[in-house]
Amino acid sequence: MPQNPSASRSGDIAPSRYPGQRLGLPEEGRGSVGRAGRRIGALVIDWGLAYLISWGLFRHDGTADGWTTLGIFALMQIVFIPTIGGSIGHRVFGMRVVALKGGWIGIWRPIVRTLLLCVVVPALVWDSDQRGFHDKIAGTVLIRA
Repeated sequence: MPQNPSASRSGDIAPSRYPGQRLGLPEEGRGSVGRAGRRIGALVIDWGLAYLISWGLFRHDGTADGWTTLGIFALMQIVFIPTIGGSIGHRVFGMRVVALKGGWIGIWRPIVRTLLLCVVVPALVWDSDQRGFHDKIAGTVLIRA
């Protein structure tokens, strides 16, 4: 019976050397896990765009409403992930969201991922592959394009 080289004698999976190794992704370059700096930059761009749209179309007393901005942010994620492979911020920073098992990401994954992202806390809980809980539940991974 072949042994898993990443398993120890106790049956535990050995720690990976880099984020994405357990997922079969390369260590760096195209197809590697999108790192924190790029992810935060993409989030800033996406939130900024959502804020500008909210401010331009729905402002009250000279300011944008937070719930409207959140709704626009969520809508942008749900529309752009299955159509262009990621949000505008993801694409600007050279990343895309893919289904872990391959193929088209579909509609339900972006919806689940976005709802959990909007709750914020699941996005702050990461595993050793630098995948947030929102990506784990949706079966997605954010990779460099």
